[in-house]
Amino acid sequence: MSGRRLMIALLAFVAVFAAALVWFQFFAYYSRHRGDADLAVGTATIRLRDLDQIDATSSPLKLRACFVADAGAFDDLPAAADPTPLVAPPWFGCFDAGQITADLAAGRATAHLAAGDNPSGFDLIVATYPDGRGFMWRQLNDRFAE
Repeated sequence: MSGRRLMIALLAFVAVFAAALVWFQFFAYYSRHRGDADLAVGTATIRLRDLDQIDATSSPLKLRACFVADAGAFDDLPAAADPTPLVAPPWFGCFDAGQITADLAAGRATAHLAAGDNPSGFDLIVATYPDGRGFMWRQLNDRFAE
């Protein structure tokens, strides 16, 4: 086999491998839900309107959601300790982790602990704005903080 054919075969393999890696990282395993939904928080149920949510069975950390709720619907929940939204896949445009982080730091948004240790080791965090916009994600709690 000549060096040229070997190099073409190697480059073709790398291109296919890279495409598969991108597919599995950003698209595979995700399921998307759109519409209205109810979020059970303790003994209360909060109605989420215009919900756009992605999640995956492969990891609890893949949950991201954007929604609208009644202003103040989450005010009775405890404040979240160190809320840190994780970056969403590029195709999920409504969830901007950088903007949410900046708004939380500046006090334009408030983060609440919607469910602690559910599933074990993960907390469900909701960030809300005064106009009713909200964002939801899971993050590691103290159990897995290391």
